[in-house]
Amino acid sequence: MEQHRSHNPNPSHQNPSAYKREREDNGRNHCENKHSRPNRPQNQSGPSRGQNPHSSLSLSTRRELYERDFPVYKQPVEVGCFSLDSERRFFNDGRQMRYYVEPDRSPNFDLRDGYKDRFIKRDDSVKEKLDHMLRWILANRSKLSARGTTASSCDLDIDFVTWRGHLTKLLTAPYETREGWQLAVTRFRGTLYISEVETEAARRDQENRTERHEEMMYWGYKFEQYTCADTDHGRPDPGGVLNTNEAFCTVVQTRLADHRLLFSGEVDCRDKDPNAPAAPACYIELKTSAEICTPKQRSNFHRFKLLKWWAQSFLPGVPRVVAGFRDEEGVVVAVETFPISKISHLIKNEHNCWKPTVCMNFCSDFLSFVKHIATEDNPSVVYLLSWEPRRDVTFSVHRDSPYCFLPHWFVEEMTSSQPSHQS
Repeated sequence: MEQHRSHNPNPSHQNPSAYKREREDNGRNHCENKHSRPNRPQNQSGPSRGQNPHSSLSLSTRRELYERDFPVYKQPVEVGCFSLDSERRFFNDGRQMRYYVEPDRSPNFDLRDGYKDRFIKRDDSVKEKLDHMLRWILANRSKLSARGTTASSCDLDIDFVTWRGHLTKLLTAPYETREGWQLAVTRFRGTLYISEVETEAARRDQENRTERHEEMMYWGYKFEQYTCADTDHGRPDPGGVLNTNEAFCTVVQTRLADHRLLFSGEVDCRDKDPNAPAAPACYIELKTSAEICTPKQRSNFHRFKLLKWWAQSFLPGVPRVVAGFRDEEGVVVAVETFPISKISHLIKNEHNCWKPTVCMNFCSDFLSFVKHIATEDNPSVVYLLSWEPRRDVTFSVHRDSPYCFLPHWFVEEMTSSQPSHQS
Protein backbone atom coordinates (compact mmCIF):
# COMPACT_ATOMS: atom_id res chain seq x y z
CA MET A 1 0.00 0.00 0.00
CA GLU A 2 3.00 2.21 0.42
CA GLN A 3 3.65 4.57 -2.45
CA HIS A 4 7.35 4.61 -3.15
CA ARG A 5 7.68 8.33 -3.57
CA SER A 6 9.21 10.79 -1.17
CA HIS A 7 6.84 13.25 0.50
CA ASN A 8 7.03 16.31 -1.72
CA PRO A 9 6.16 19.41 0.29
CA ASN A 10 5.25 21.16 -2.97
CA PRO A 11 1.44 21.21 -3.16
CA SER A 12 1.40 20.60 -6.89
CA HIS A 13 3.20 17.22 -6.42
CA GLN A 14 4.20 17.60 -10.05
CA ASN A 15 7.95 18.08 -9.86
CA PRO A 16 9.77 14.87 -8.90
CA SER A 17 13.00 16.74 -8.19
CA ALA A 18 11.39 19.22 -5.80
CA TYR A 19 11.69 17.05 -2.70
CA LYS A 20 15.26 16.17 -3.55
CA ARG A 21 16.06 19.89 -3.66
CA GLU A 22 14.25 20.40 -0.37
CA ARG A 23 16.40 17.71 1.23
CA GLU A 24 19.55 19.26 -0.22
CA ASP A 25 18.46 22.65 1.15
CA ASN A 26 17.90 21.07 4.53
CA GLY A 27 21.35 19.54 4.35
CA ARG A 28 22.98 22.87 3.54
CA ASN A 29 21.00 25.11 5.84
CA HIS A 30 20.25 22.95 8.80
CA CYS A 31 22.92 20.28 9.20
CA GLU A 32 25.92 22.02 10.70
CA ASN A 33 27.22 18.76 12.13
CA LYS A 34 27.49 16.53 9.07
CA HIS A 35 28.77 13.62 11.13
CA SER A 36 26.05 13.61 13.77
CA ARG A 37 24.63 10.16 14.40
CA PRO A 38 21.15 9.06 15.37
CA ASN A 39 20.50 9.88 19.00
CA ARG A 40 20.34 6.50 20.70
CA PRO A 41 18.50 5.90 23.96
CA GLN A 42 21.04 6.81 26.59
CA ASN A 43 21.66 5.10 29.91
CA GLN A 44 21.37 7.39 32.88
CA SER A 45 22.66 6.41 36.27
CA GLY A 46 21.16 3.18 37.58
CA PRO A 47 17.54 3.09 38.59
CA SER A 48 16.64 4.24 42.06
CA ARG A 49 14.95 1.88 44.49
CA GLY A 50 11.38 1.09 43.51
CA GLN A 51 11.92 2.37 40.00
CA ASN A 52 11.34 0.21 36.97
CA PRO A 53 14.79 -0.80 35.63
CA HIS A 54 13.83 0.27 32.13
CA SER A 55 13.34 3.85 33.31
CA SER A 56 17.12 4.23 33.28
CA LEU A 57 16.60 4.83 29.55
CA SER A 58 15.77 8.29 28.25
CA LEU A 59 15.75 10.28 25.03
CA SER A 60 17.15 13.77 24.73
CA THR A 61 15.30 16.58 22.95
CA ARG A 62 18.41 18.74 22.51
CA ARG A 63 18.14 20.27 19.05
CA GLU A 64 21.78 19.89 18.04
CA LEU A 65 21.46 16.10 18.22
CA TYR A 66 19.01 16.11 15.34
CA GLU A 67 20.75 18.43 12.90
CA ARG A 68 21.53 15.85 10.25
CA ASP A 69 20.11 14.96 6.84
CA PHE A 70 16.36 15.18 6.44
CA PRO A 71 14.94 11.66 6.94
CA VAL A 72 13.05 9.82 4.23
CA TYR A 73 9.34 10.62 4.46
CA LYS A 74 7.18 8.86 1.90
CA GLN A 75 4.39 10.71 0.17
CA PRO A 76 1.35 10.26 2.47
CA VAL A 77 -1.42 8.25 0.82
CA GLU A 78 -5.03 8.61 1.92
CA VAL A 79 -6.35 5.10 2.57
CA GLY A 80 -9.73 6.19 3.87
CA CYS A 81 -11.72 8.73 5.83
CA PHE A 82 -14.49 8.90 8.39
CA SER A 83 -17.03 11.38 9.74
CA LEU A 84 -18.36 12.27 13.18
CA ASP A 85 -21.87 13.72 13.30
CA SER A 86 -23.51 16.30 15.57
CA GLU A 87 -23.72 13.70 18.34
CA ARG A 88 -20.16 12.46 17.79
CA ARG A 89 -21.32 9.21 16.16
CA PHE A 90 -18.84 7.47 13.83
CA PHE A 91 -19.56 6.94 10.11
CA ASN A 92 -17.13 5.19 7.79
CA ASP A 93 -17.61 7.76 5.01
CA GLY A 94 -17.05 11.38 4.00
CA ARG A 95 -20.46 12.86 4.80
CA GLN A 96 -18.93 15.67 6.89
CA MET A 97 -16.58 16.87 4.14
CA ARG A 98 -16.79 20.63 3.50
CA TYR A 99 -15.75 22.75 0.53
CA TYR A 100 -13.64 25.91 0.67
CA VAL A 101 -15.20 29.12 -0.63
CA GLU A 102 -12.54 31.79 -1.03
CA PRO A 103 -13.40 35.02 0.81
CA ASP A 104 -12.39 38.58 -0.02
CA ARG A 105 -8.88 39.52 1.03
CA SER A 106 -10.35 41.87 3.69
CA PRO A 107 -13.67 40.22 4.52
CA ASN A 108 -14.43 41.83 7.92
CA PHE A 109 -15.89 38.59 9.28
CA ASP A 110 -17.20 39.03 12.83
CA LEU A 111 -15.89 35.96 14.64
CA ARG A 112 -17.92 36.74 17.78
CA ASP A 113 -21.21 36.25 15.96
CA GLY A 114 -23.24 33.30 17.28
CA TYR A 115 -21.04 32.54 20.31
CA LYS A 116 -23.83 33.24 22.79
CA ASP A 117 -26.80 31.77 20.92
CA ARG A 118 -25.78 29.44 18.06
CA PHE A 119 -22.92 27.37 19.47
CA ILE A 120 -22.94 23.69 20.51
CA LYS A 121 -19.55 22.90 22.04
CA ARG A 122 -18.06 19.42 22.17
CA ASP A 123 -17.61 18.11 25.70
CA ASP A 124 -13.86 18.36 26.32
CA SER A 125 -14.13 16.17 29.41
CA VAL A 126 -14.94 13.09 27.29
CA LYS A 127 -11.60 11.48 26.43
CA GLU A 128 -12.07 9.59 23.17
CA LYS A 129 -8.48 8.28 23.06
CA LEU A 130 -7.98 6.30 19.80
CA ASP A 131 -11.54 4.95 19.67
CA HIS A 132 -12.67 6.54 16.38
CA MET A 133 -9.45 5.51 14.67
CA LEU A 134 -9.89 1.95 16.00
CA ARG A 135 -13.44 1.80 14.63
CA TRP A 136 -12.08 2.82 11.25
CA ILE A 137 -9.44 0.06 11.42
CA LEU A 138 -12.04 -2.62 12.19
CA ALA A 139 -14.16 -1.43 9.25
CA ASN A 140 -11.18 -1.40 6.87
CA ARG A 141 -8.89 -4.23 7.96
CA SER A 142 -8.67 -5.69 4.48
CA LYS A 143 -6.87 -2.52 3.34
CA LEU A 144 -4.25 -2.84 6.03
CA SER A 145 -3.53 -6.50 6.72
CA ALA A 146 -0.19 -7.85 5.65
CA ARG A 147 -0.38 -10.29 2.78
CA GLY A 148 1.05 -13.74 3.36
CA THR A 149 1.54 -13.39 7.10
CA THR A 150 0.40 -15.75 9.79
CA ALA A 151 -2.05 -14.80 12.52
CA SER A 152 0.77 -14.82 15.08
CA SER A 153 2.81 -12.22 13.24
CA CYS A 154 2.04 -8.57 12.55
CA ASP A 155 -1.71 -8.47 12.01
CA LEU A 156 -1.66 -5.05 10.39
CA ASP A 157 1.09 -4.08 8.00
CA ILE A 158 1.74 -1.06 10.22
CA ASP A 159 4.28 -0.15 12.92
CA PHE A 160 2.42 2.75 14.54
CA VAL A 161 -1.21 3.83 14.82
CA THR A 162 -1.98 7.26 16.28
CA TRP A 163 -3.58 10.66 15.76
CA ARG A 164 -1.87 13.30 13.66
CA GLY A 165 -2.02 15.67 16.65
CA HIS A 166 0.17 13.35 18.72
CA LEU A 167 2.82 13.28 15.98
CA THR A 168 2.61 17.08 15.74
CA LYS A 169 3.60 17.30 19.41
CA LEU A 170 6.61 15.11 18.68
CA LEU A 171 7.72 17.27 15.75
CA THR A 172 7.54 20.45 17.80
CA ALA A 173 9.05 19.08 21.04
CA PRO A 174 12.67 20.24 20.40
CA TYR A 175 11.34 23.83 20.25
CA GLU A 176 8.51 23.69 22.80
CA THR A 177 9.19 25.75 25.93
CA ARG A 178 5.82 25.73 27.73
CA GLU A 179 3.77 22.56 27.52
CA GLY A 180 4.88 19.01 28.29
CA TRP A 181 3.04 15.85 27.30
CA GLN A 182 2.42 12.24 28.18
CA LEU A 183 1.91 9.56 25.56
CA ALA A 184 0.69 6.06 26.34
CA VAL A 185 2.01 3.26 24.11
CA THR A 186 0.71 -0.30 23.83
CA ARG A 187 2.10 -3.02 21.57
CA PHE A 188 -0.70 -5.27 20.31
CA ARG A 189 -0.37 -7.92 17.59
CA GLY A 190 2.90 -6.37 16.41
CA THR A 191 1.59 -2.80 16.05
CA LEU A 192 2.36 0.06 18.44
CA TYR A 193 -0.61 2.23 19.36
CA ILE A 194 0.04 5.74 20.71
CA SER A 195 -2.59 7.67 22.66
CA GLU A 196 -2.26 10.90 24.61
CA VAL A 197 -2.74 11.12 28.37
CA GLU A 198 -3.86 14.47 29.76
CA THR A 199 -1.20 16.00 31.99
CA GLU A 200 -2.07 17.61 35.32
CA ALA A 201 -0.97 20.98 33.95
CA ALA A 202 -3.26 20.63 30.91
CA ARG A 203 -6.16 19.63 33.15
CA ARG A 204 -5.62 22.68 35.36
CA ASP A 205 -5.37 24.98 32.33
CA GLN A 206 -8.65 23.64 30.97
CA GLU A 207 -10.40 24.10 34.32
CA ASN A 208 -9.08 27.65 34.68
CA ARG A 209 -9.83 28.95 31.17
CA THR A 210 -11.23 32.45 31.17
CA GLU A 211 -14.39 33.38 29.31
CA ARG A 212 -12.24 35.41 26.92
CA HIS A 213 -10.09 32.33 26.18
CA GLU A 214 -13.20 30.19 25.59
CA GLU A 215 -14.57 32.74 23.15
CA MET A 216 -11.28 33.06 21.28
CA MET A 217 -11.23 29.28 20.79
CA TYR A 218 -14.66 29.65 19.18
CA TRP A 219 -13.29 32.23 16.75
CA GLY A 220 -11.28 29.59 14.88
CA TYR A 221 -14.38 27.46 14.30
CA LYS A 222 -16.36 30.54 13.28
CA PHE A 223 -13.79 31.39 10.59
CA GLU A 224 -14.38 27.92 9.15
CA GLN A 225 -18.13 28.54 9.11
CA TYR A 226 -17.59 31.75 7.10
CA THR A 227 -15.41 30.00 4.51
CA CYS A 228 -16.86 26.47 4.12
CA ALA A 229 -19.90 25.11 2.26
CA ASP A 230 -21.54 21.70 2.63
CA THR A 231 -21.46 21.04 -1.15
CA ASP A 232 -19.07 21.93 -3.96
CA HIS A 233 -21.60 24.38 -5.43
CA GLY A 234 -22.94 25.64 -2.10
CA ARG A 235 -22.35 28.81 -0.10
CA PRO A 236 -21.22 29.19 3.51
CA ASP A 237 -23.95 29.60 6.12
CA PRO A 238 -22.48 31.76 8.91
CA GLY A 239 -25.98 32.31 10.31
CA GLY A 240 -26.41 28.63 11.14
CA VAL A 241 -25.68 26.71 14.33
CA LEU A 242 -22.00 25.90 14.88
CA ASN A 243 -21.54 22.41 16.34
CA THR A 244 -17.96 21.36 17.12
CA ASN A 245 -18.94 17.71 17.56
CA GLU A 246 -19.00 17.41 13.77
CA ALA A 247 -15.77 16.44 12.04
CA PHE A 248 -14.34 14.97 8.85
CA CYS A 249 -11.10 12.99 9.30
CA THR A 250 -8.63 11.69 6.77
CA VAL A 251 -6.70 8.46 7.39
CA VAL A 252 -3.26 8.38 5.80
CA GLN A 253 -0.50 5.82 5.48
CA THR A 254 3.14 6.77 5.09
CA ARG A 255 6.65 5.89 6.21
CA LEU A 256 9.16 7.95 8.19
CA ALA A 257 12.62 6.37 7.90
CA ASP A 258 11.85 2.70 8.68
CA HIS A 259 8.63 3.41 10.62
CA ARG A 260 5.38 2.50 8.86
CA LEU A 261 2.72 4.93 10.06
CA LEU A 262 -1.07 4.97 9.98
CA PHE A 263 -2.64 8.10 11.44
CA SER A 264 -5.76 10.18 11.24
CA GLY A 265 -6.37 13.90 11.50
CA GLU A 266 -9.30 16.24 11.19
CA VAL A 267 -9.55 18.10 7.86
CA ASP A 268 -11.22 21.51 7.70
CA CYS A 269 -12.19 21.47 4.02
CA ARG A 270 -11.15 20.66 0.48
CA ASP A 271 -10.68 22.59 -2.75
CA LYS A 272 -14.04 22.65 -4.55
CA ASP A 273 -12.41 22.62 -8.01
CA PRO A 274 -13.33 19.27 -9.64
CA ASN A 275 -9.86 19.25 -11.24
CA ALA A 276 -8.08 19.60 -7.93
CA PRO A 277 -5.53 16.85 -7.15
CA ALA A 278 -6.58 13.75 -5.25
CA ALA A 279 -6.66 13.74 -1.46
CA PRO A 280 -4.76 14.67 0.61
CA ALA A 281 -3.34 17.24 -1.86
CA CYS A 282 -6.76 18.89 -2.27
CA TYR A 283 -7.20 19.53 1.45
CA ILE A 284 -6.93 22.96 3.07
CA GLU A 285 -6.20 23.83 6.68
CA LEU A 286 -7.95 26.93 8.07
CA LYS A 287 -6.45 29.03 10.86
CA THR A 288 -6.95 32.33 12.63
CA SER A 289 -4.24 34.51 14.14
CA ALA A 290 -3.85 37.98 15.58
CA GLU A 291 -3.06 40.60 12.95
CA ILE A 292 0.65 41.39 12.65
CA CYS A 293 1.49 45.05 13.27
CA THR A 294 5.14 45.07 14.39
CA PRO A 295 8.40 43.32 13.40
CA LYS A 296 8.44 41.60 16.81
CA GLN A 297 4.96 40.19 16.21
CA ARG A 298 6.03 38.94 12.78
CA SER A 299 9.10 37.27 14.24
CA ASN A 300 7.01 35.53 16.91
CA PHE A 301 4.53 34.43 14.26
CA HIS A 302 7.35 32.87 12.23
CA ARG A 303 9.05 31.25 15.24
CA PHE A 304 6.05 29.80 17.07
CA LYS A 305 2.82 29.74 15.12
CA LEU A 306 4.25 28.75 11.73
CA LEU A 307 6.10 25.85 13.37
CA LYS A 308 2.83 24.30 14.54
CA TRP A 309 1.02 25.07 11.29
CA TRP A 310 3.83 23.51 9.25
CA ALA A 311 4.06 20.37 11.40
CA GLN A 312 0.31 19.81 11.45
CA SER A 313 -0.07 20.06 7.67
CA PHE A 314 3.24 18.58 6.47
CA LEU A 315 2.57 15.26 8.22
CA PRO A 316 -0.61 14.31 6.27
CA GLY A 317 0.44 16.07 3.06
CA VAL A 318 -2.01 18.99 3.27
CA PRO A 319 -0.47 21.57 0.90
CA ARG A 320 -1.73 24.91 2.19
CA VAL A 321 -2.98 26.86 5.18
CA VAL A 322 -5.45 29.71 4.73
CA ALA A 323 -5.16 32.15 7.64
CA GLY A 324 -7.62 34.79 8.74
CA PHE A 325 -5.85 37.60 10.58
CA ARG A 326 -8.15 39.23 13.13
CA ASP A 327 -8.08 42.29 15.33
CA GLU A 328 -8.57 42.38 19.11
CA GLU A 329 -12.33 42.54 18.65
CA GLY A 330 -12.42 39.32 16.66
CA VAL A 331 -12.95 40.84 13.22
CA VAL A 332 -11.02 39.26 10.32
CA VAL A 333 -9.18 42.10 8.60
CA ALA A 334 -7.04 40.06 6.18
CA VAL A 335 -6.84 36.57 4.67
CA GLU A 336 -3.56 35.05 3.48
CA THR A 337 -2.58 31.68 2.03
CA PHE A 338 0.58 29.91 3.19
CA PRO A 339 1.79 27.06 0.96
CA ILE A 340 3.42 24.50 3.26
CA SER A 341 6.32 24.14 0.82
CA LYS A 342 7.17 27.84 1.24
CA ILE A 343 7.12 28.06 5.04
CA SER A 344 10.73 26.90 5.48
CA HIS A 345 11.79 29.76 3.18
CA LEU A 346 9.72 32.30 5.13
CA ILE A 347 11.59 31.52 8.34
CA LYS A 348 15.13 31.14 7.02
CA ASN A 349 16.13 34.71 7.90
CA GLU A 350 14.93 34.40 11.51
CA HIS A 351 17.81 34.10 13.96
CA ASN A 352 17.97 30.76 15.78
CA CYS A 353 14.63 29.68 14.31
CA TRP A 354 13.16 26.19 14.10
CA LYS A 355 14.37 23.74 11.47
CA PRO A 356 12.21 21.13 9.73
CA THR A 357 15.02 18.58 9.73
CA VAL A 358 15.33 18.74 13.54
CA CYS A 359 11.57 18.19 13.89
CA MET A 360 11.47 15.16 11.62
CA ASN A 361 14.65 13.56 12.94
CA PHE A 362 13.46 13.86 16.53
CA CYS A 363 10.14 12.27 15.60
CA SER A 364 11.95 9.42 13.83
CA ASP A 365 14.28 8.85 16.79
CA PHE A 366 11.37 8.97 19.23
CA LEU A 367 9.62 6.20 17.27
CA SER A 368 12.84 4.16 17.29
CA PHE A 369 13.06 4.70 21.05
CA VAL A 370 9.47 3.46 21.45
CA LYS A 371 10.24 0.33 19.41
CA HIS A 372 13.26 -0.28 21.63
CA ILE A 373 11.44 -0.02 24.96
CA ALA A 374 7.88 -1.20 24.23
CA THR A 375 8.65 -4.87 23.75
CA GLU A 376 5.84 -6.75 25.50
CA ASP A 377 2.95 -7.48 23.13
CA ASN A 378 0.02 -7.17 25.49
CA PRO A 379 -3.05 -4.86 25.36
CA SER A 380 -2.98 -4.61 29.17
CA VAL A 381 0.55 -3.19 29.27
CA VAL A 382 1.12 0.54 28.78
CA TYR A 383 4.47 2.25 28.38
CA LEU A 384 3.92 5.82 29.56
CA LEU A 385 6.32 8.29 27.93
CA SER A 386 6.59 11.63 29.71
CA TRP A 387 8.27 14.85 28.69
CA GLU A 388 8.63 18.36 30.05
CA PRO A 389 10.36 21.21 28.19
CA ARG A 390 14.14 21.20 28.47
CA ARG A 391 14.07 17.68 29.93
CA ASP A 392 14.66 14.23 28.46
CA VAL A 393 11.82 11.92 27.48
CA THR A 394 11.45 9.25 30.18
CA PHE A 395 9.08 6.33 30.57
CA SER A 396 7.44 4.01 33.05
CA VAL A 397 5.62 0.68 32.59
CA HIS A 398 2.06 0.07 33.82
CA ARG A 399 0.17 -3.23 33.85
CA ASP A 400 -3.64 -3.47 34.13
CA SER A 401 -3.74 0.21 35.03
CA PRO A 402 -6.09 3.14 34.34
CA TYR A 403 -3.67 4.08 31.54
CA CYS A 404 -4.89 1.13 29.40
CA PHE A 405 -6.61 2.56 26.35
CA LEU A 406 -7.28 -0.25 23.85
CA PRO A 407 -10.98 -1.08 24.40
CA HIS A 408 -12.16 -4.66 24.88
CA TRP A 409 -14.31 -4.51 21.74
CA PHE A 410 -11.25 -3.73 19.62
CA VAL A 411 -8.98 -6.33 21.23
CA GLU A 412 -11.63 -9.06 20.93
CA GLU A 413 -12.48 -8.29 17.31
CA MET A 414 -8.82 -8.16 16.29
CA THR A 415 -8.08 -11.40 18.13
CA SER A 416 -11.11 -13.46 17.15
CA SER A 417 -11.40 -12.90 13.42
CA GLN A 418 -9.14 -12.43 10.43
CA PRO A 419 -10.11 -10.04 7.64
CA SER A 420 -10.92 -11.24 4.17
CA HIS A 421 -8.44 -9.84 1.66
CA GLN A 422 -10.83 -7.91 -0.54
CA SER A 423 -9.81 -5.21 -2.92
